[in-house]
Amino acid sequence: MKVLVNNKEVKTGASTLSQLIEELALPTQGIAIAVDNHIVLRTEWPKYALREYMSIIIIKAACGG
Repeated sequence: MKVLVNNKEVKTGASTLSQLIEELALPTQGIAIAVDNHIVLRTEWPKYALREYMSIIIIKAACGG
């Protein structure tokens, strides 16, 4: 299936947000995810089903001053 991750088309075999994060080799801590402009709680990632062409925004925390 194809989904949009940070406005880029990504082909994935993942069926949930947790699987997608693992497939993209992203850390599970220090990131936030919004799907179709709605924040998804980390506790919901394992059961949050992906759909074709859904828009996923991944925001990584950054240190700075």
